[in-house]
Amino acid sequence: MTPAAPGFADGRSRRARIWSLGLVSALLALCCCGLSAVPAAAAAPPKLEARAWALIDARTGETLAGRAQKRRLPMASTTKMMTAYLAIRDLPPRMMVKAAPYQPIPGESLMGLEAGQKVSVRDLLYGLILLSGNDAAVTLAVADSGSVDSFVNKMNRTARRLGLKDTHYRDPVGLDGAAQYSSAHDLTKLGRALMQIPRFRPIASARSAKLNSYSPPVEIESTNDFVLDNEWAKGIKTGHTFGAGYVLASDGRRKATELIGAVMGTASEAARDGESVRLLDYGFSLYTKRVPIRPGTKVARVPVRYSDDDLGLVSRRPVRIGVRKGERLVTRFLVPDQVTGPIRKGAPVGRAVTTLDGERIAVVRLVAARRVAEPTLLEKARSRLPVALASLAVLLSVIIGLYLVLRRHQSKEMQKRLERLPRRQG
Repeated sequence: MTPAAPGFADGRSRRARIWSLGLVSALLALCCCGLSAVPAAAAAPPKLEARAWALIDARTGETLAGRAQKRRLPMASTTKMMTAYLAIRDLPPRMMVKAAPYQPIPGESLMGLEAGQKVSVRDLLYGLILLSGNDAAVTLAVADSGSVDSFVNKMNRTARRLGLKDTHYRDPVGLDGAAQYSSAHDLTKLGRALMQIPRFRPIASARSAKLNSYSPPVEIESTNDFVLDNEWAKGIKTGHTFGAGYVLASDGRRKATELIGAVMGTASEAARDGESVRLLDYGFSLYTKRVPIRPGTKVARVPVRYSDDDLGLVSRRPVRIGVRKGERLVTRFLVPDQVTGPIRKGAPVGRAVTTLDGERIAVVRLVAARRVAEPTLLEKARSRLPVALASLAVLLSVIIGLYLVLRRHQSKEMQKRLERLPRRQG
């Protein structure tokens, strides 16, 4: 069974899409060439045509730029971000469920499910995100809560719990309606919560997927051209209805930095994707990639007892972080004052803690860069010799000091005796 082609909610004419994106990319490249000499600190946020947009740092949640961020607007199929959030939290990926009956209106995006068809939750999630399948959304809703209405109530409760103050759901799909809205700020906030779920990240960034619960398995391709056309893109979800226009919640990773953006209400797919690229490009321009720890590079040294050599310490994994102007990156090494063999190469010896403006961002284990043999008796004796000699020198100094004090005392006593003797008369 082959999934149906997506319709108006997220569909596109591929040739026209490629031509449009090519033109947009060429114009952007020319603009970037002209602005390449401008310092990052002097860059201003782009002027976008979207009705509302927002950009945040995925690590901290800090807002980097935006316009009309809390304006309540139709969100189209970005509604499915909450559908995915609840399904991936509540349902095991290998769980097999029966496809719920669904009567689409013409042009809807569908996964191509037939009522009663058995399909895994894992495949439904890929169909939900890559194909924006409305039938997948309804099936997940029923599997999660027993009915669409119960699931929508859970969606709204979860929105309140996550602090999405400008979001309300009417269905798990994203059709236009007065009670179905969100804001650019809330989309970035929900996107951040989603991307913090390890099971969701590979789904959001997938260019294609194999639906193994189909017989035979079916290969599908993402309808998200932002992900398909940008190597650094990691998700998240497209959307389009007549009321919402074109919407995109985006995620990208460059310069050891992850950013999440949202544009709402653009006039075309090309504008939606082009403005999202411009928005994230601006965000990445604010960061410089720093690598305080590289794998295999000695970052600390520890004295080895009974030896004149130090032991170098390395990390097996790197620490990479994007740093903005004015932020302070510090790495502290928590290692012993001294080590004693035997120590095998690769044995854990300490830790390195990296902080950015006082916030801990990475802790890596430090291991021995080489083998340290067990000290021999001769090495132990040699190491003790200086201590013994020093102790002997101190003892000799004390003895000599006592001797000199005693001699001085005896000299004074003799002098007193001589003074007491009667002097002879001449």
